[in-house]
Amino acid sequence: MNATLLPLPPLRSGPDAAARRIRELPDVLVSQIAAGEVVERPASVVRELVDNALDAGATQVTVRLVAGGVRAITVEDDGSGIAREDLPLALKRHATSKIASLAELESVASMGFRGEALAAIASVSEMTLATRTAADAHGWRLHAGSGEIAPAARARGTTVEVQELFFSTPARRKFLKTDATEMAHALEAVRRHALARPDVGFAVWHEGRLVAQWRPATAAQRWAEVLGADFTAASRELQLARGPLAVVGRVGQPEAARARGDLQYLFVNGRCVRDRLLSHAVRAAYEDQLHGSRQPAYALFITIAPELVDVNVHPTKIEVRFRDGRALHQALLHAVQDALAPSRASAAETATPTAAAAAPAAVRAWQPSLALQDAPVAHEPVPPWPGNGAWHTPQGSGGLAAWAGLRGTPTAAANATEPQAPAAAAWPLGRAVAQIGGVYVLAENAQGLVVVDMHAAHERIVYERLKRAATSGGALPSQPLLIAHTFAASAAEVATAEAEQAALLELGLDVGVLSAATLAVRSRPAALPDADLAELTRSVLAELQEAGASRVVQRARDDILATMACHGAVRANRRLTIEEMNALLREMEATERADTCNHGRPTWRQVTMKELDALFLRGR
Repeated sequence: MNATLLPLPPLRSGPDAAARRIRELPDVLVSQIAAGEVVERPASVVRELVDNALDAGATQVTVRLVAGGVRAITVEDDGSGIAREDLPLALKRHATSKIASLAELESVASMGFRGEALAAIASVSEMTLATRTAADAHGWRLHAGSGEIAPAARARGTTVEVQELFFSTPARRKFLKTDATEMAHALEAVRRHALARPDVGFAVWHEGRLVAQWRPATAAQRWAEVLGADFTAASRELQLARGPLAVVGRVGQPEAARARGDLQYLFVNGRCVRDRLLSHAVRAAYEDQLHGSRQPAYALFITIAPELVDVNVHPTKIEVRFRDGRALHQALLHAVQDALAPSRASAAETATPTAAAAAPAAVRAWQPSLALQDAPVAHEPVPPWPGNGAWHTPQGSGGLAAWAGLRGTPTAAANATEPQAPAAAAWPLGRAVAQIGGVYVLAENAQGLVVVDMHAAHERIVYERLKRAATSGGALPSQPLLIAHTFAASAAEVATAEAEQAALLELGLDVGVLSAATLAVRSRPAALPDADLAELTRSVLAELQEAGASRVVQRARDDILATMACHGAVRANRRLTIEEMNALLREMEATERADTCNHGRPTWRQVTMKELDALFLRGR
């Protein structure tokens, strides 16, 4: 079916356009044009009026809506009110009590300051304003349409009533969504204020029904009430104080990431903002801990000296600029990274610091450095596993008995290798009992059963070890090869190897060109003794080829190190002894961000005794 295209109206041109003279727009039209920027929907009105209430020192703000705010919006507060003589100015554009000079504009500390909101709202609605100050004997009511001021009964504070939003601009009203959708947006606007101001009480009514209420509380209580118990349980507290900058809030753990970015709140000096710089900093902190396109959840409150941030960027005041954006980006990035660094296992261990110390000697003997004490020594301290023969059973370690028990009964294996079995509570991730399918390690701890994806876990351990080595200064430790490893390479790989010699050496890879189609690897990263050198080198060259020489930055190193760690980690179907499994668990407990691999997949899961009992209907 062919659609008939309607002709577009002709553009104004020619003599008629040239005959139009420049003229000053009427005040009403100017206000309506400004309202197009300030008042997008009912939620915009709610945001502006609540801003004014908070600037007036309100301790209680009540929002009442009808038809999602399209038919009526009422915002009541118990703030300082407006003096009778100031009421005529309250509805004039660019009339405000918040600033009086350029110096005050450059260090704005109030939520509002432009003096546009009330005038813009009044130009597209029927608005009345009732107010009373502490010095007045009674209140006063101002009708925006007529400008009439009359006495009114009102306690100290201000009430703004907005009816029939966009009645004077019906085309704008057609763009509004359903009442339920507009109600949800208005409620979200109040929720953001409630997050930033826990000292203020908020209530939202819709069609005469109370839909949300938050009483004055501590910051932690308010965050839990607004964001929910699930977010609080799956997030960590963040605190940073550095000169004129302070950051507090909560950041969700990687496993609590969401499909959409609908639980991301950034506040600057109490104002909810959308800022690409800050959002990028937070996202970068999660970069190697989120799986696929998952979105982190967070609520962060940034306090910064007002003169270091420009809030006069957009009429809606949701965009800001920073004098030193790079420094703020780095500070926020590292603050979020530090909050996410401890794994759940290490956090549990910190909560009970005396557990390991109180364990008997037989338990402490299972520390990785002792369990594999007979492993060969390389040029640097050998990781507990898997490098340099650590995957092979050390002499006299009881590995043969463990292998026999693993093929038979896991309990027998544990008993064979651990004559005095340690208590399950000795370590957060417990003690290993078996390996399943060549992929998962099973361990017992105080809570029940721990299931570990050994490749994902080892990948994170190797990655963090590589990062530490990279940041300790200079190139990554390398191990020369007695015989160079050669492999066929494409022309692009050869060209990249020639151009990126310095970057490759920093990563512990000495790659030379033998011919137009052959590369030779003369040294490899010491931390990856078992990696497939051809595959590893090809992957690193592909990363370097994609980004070019400018890739010598921290993120680039991390990307390449992640690739190297993936190739250096233990593969599936690699049989481990009980000692090696325990060494893996101990390494996980000591490794930052060990809850996820470099690609954001979980490395371990806890199955509690209660969950196990439920599987077998125990207690029913």
